[in-house]
Amino acid sequence: MRTPIRRRSLLAAASALCISSLALAVAPGGADAADPITLRISTPAVPGDWHAEMLTVFKDELEQTAPGEFDVQIYLNATLFQQGTEPAAMARGNLDMALISAQDIAKQIPEYSIFTAGYLIRDPEHQWQVFEESDVGAEFKARVLEEMDVKILATAYLGTRQLNLREVKDVATPADLEGVTLRMPGADTWQFLGRALGANPSPMAFNEVYLALQTGAIDGQDNPLPTDEKAKFYEVTEQIVLTSHLVDQVFFSIAAPTWDQLSDEQKTKVEDAAKVAAKWNTEKRIEDEARLLDFFKEQGLTITEPDVAAFREHVQKAYLESEYSQTWPDGLLDRINAVK
Repeated sequence: MRTPIRRRSLLAAASALCISSLALAVAPGGADAADPITLRISTPAVPGDWHAEMLTVFKDELEQTAPGEFDVQIYLNATLFQQGTEPAAMARGNLDMALISAQDIAKQIPEYSIFTAGYLIRDPEHQWQVFEESDVGAEFKARVLEEMDVKILATAYLGTRQLNLREVKDVATPADLEGVTLRMPGADTWQFLGRALGANPSPMAFNEVYLALQTGAIDGQDNPLPTDEKAKFYEVTEQIVLTSHLVDQVFFSIAAPTWDQLSDEQKTKVEDAAKVAAKWNTEKRIEDEARLLDFFKEQGLTITEPDVAAFREHVQKAYLESEYSQTWPDGLLDRINAVK
C-alpha cells in the first residue's frame, strides 16, 4: 500500500532528527555546539520589490528572537528554483521555504481553485481574516500541509490587480475588452480569469512583458500597481483601468520536512517572524497603492474606472458556470463571503 506523502515525510524527518540528536550527543560541547539551522528561501521576486524585502524583515526578526539559531539564506530572481517549481522542491526536502501562490496550490488541490477566482476576496483586510483568522483558513492550511507537505506560515498581500493598456481605450464593461490581447501568467487558472474579464489572454513570461508592450505584440497586461511601477510598464503603456479584479496574495511557507525538525519553541519563533514580515509587506503595498495613481498620472497615463459591478457580475457568472466551480466544496463560497 502506498505510504501517504505526509507520513513519508514525518518518518524521514524523525529519522533525520534521531541521527542529528545522536551526533549532538557525542559532539564536543553537546547541543551548544550545534550549527544554526539553514533556511533557504527561493523566490522569483526582484530586489526592491516588497515581497523580496519582506524576506529580509523575516531574517532580521529571527536574528532578534532566536539569535544564532538560524541561517536564513535568501535567493531572489528565481536563482535557486524556477517559479512554480518550489512546492515540489519543498515536498522533496530540497528547499526549505518559499512564497507560493493560490495557483500553485490549485494545481495539486483543485478544490482550492476557488482562491484564484476574480472578485472573491474583497480587500487586504478580508484577505487576512479569511486566511489567518477564520475556520476557512485553518482548514485550507491543514489540507495543504497534509497533501502537499507544505506548512503555510502567513499570508502576504501581493496587491490588487488592475488592467494596464498600451493605448487608451474606452473600457466600461467586459464587452469593451473583446479582441484585446492581454498578457496573463501561463497557468490555466490565470488564462481563465483573462477570458472571464472579456479579453483574449496570452501566456507570457514576466520578463518578456515590457518588450511585448513596447512592440505591440500584446495590447495590455494585468498586475498590481506597485509591480507596474517596479517593472516600469508605465513607460510603454498609456492607460490603467481600475477593474480591481483580483486581490492577490502569496503564502509564506516552509517545507514540512524542515518544519518537523524544529522544536516547538523554534516553530513559534519562525511562524511569528513570518507573520511580522507578511504584515510589514502588506502595509508597504497599501501605502504604495495609495500614492501610485498620482505617480502614474504624472507619467502621462490615463486613469479610468469602469463599471466594476458589471465586471464582477460577468466574472463571477463565468466561474459559476465553469468546470472550476464544480470542484469547489459545497458552501465554501458562502463561508468566504460571510467572513468580515
